[in-house]
Amino acid sequence: MTTPLGRTQYGWPVSEPASSIRVNVRLFARLKDIVGTGELARQTPAPATARTVWETMVNEFAELRDYEASISVAVNEEYSRMDVAVADGDEVAFLPPVSGG
Repeated sequence: MTTPLGRTQYGWPVSEPASSIRVNVRLFARLKDIVGTGELARQTPAPATARTVWETMVNEFAELRDYEASISVAVNEEYSRMDVAVADGDEVAFLPPVSGG
């Protein structure tokens, strides 16, 4: 049994660190402009999905939220859905809609 402070009922610290993964995030077009770079690494709690990674980015760069309803996502260079699981070391790319002719 653990307490909310991460200690056992006897007061000993819990030896397991919080579980998290590190992913490589790629951003394109306007998303890249907002963040200021096209590639960055981010730590996110595990288990994680592409949506978890997106929410991590939105928490840091609030202006990204404007694109939430229209972005596409790719995990390891394959178009995916936001609910797809991601693992440590995966690449998660967010792409805004493309327009033009």
